[in-house]
Amino acid sequence: MTGFQISVLEATSKIPKGQVKTYREIAIEIGHPHACRAVGTALRKNPFPITIPCHRVIKSTGEPGKYSGESGTKKIRLLKAEGVKISNGIVNLKKR
Repeated sequence: MTGFQISVLEATSKIPKGQVKTYREIAIEIGHPHACRAVGTALRKNPFPITIPCHRVIKSTGEPGKYSGESGTKKIRLLKAEGVKISNGIVNLKKR
């Protein structure tokens, strides 16, 4: 893994259960504010998907994005199980 990918996974591993961050927030946190898509690519290569909770990283629109190469359905199920409020498949980012 590259240093960038490791930084993404380290930042993601710090997101508490029941909370989410956007791809952009992770990019800013690791010092690459314009690398939102690269954050998604790094998360797609996550070797430990539950231990490093990439399901807690979502789009800035509140949409879940893909998880494990699938649609956001599995991601939504995991987030709901953690208590994240989701309405019509969208996380309300204003209530974080």
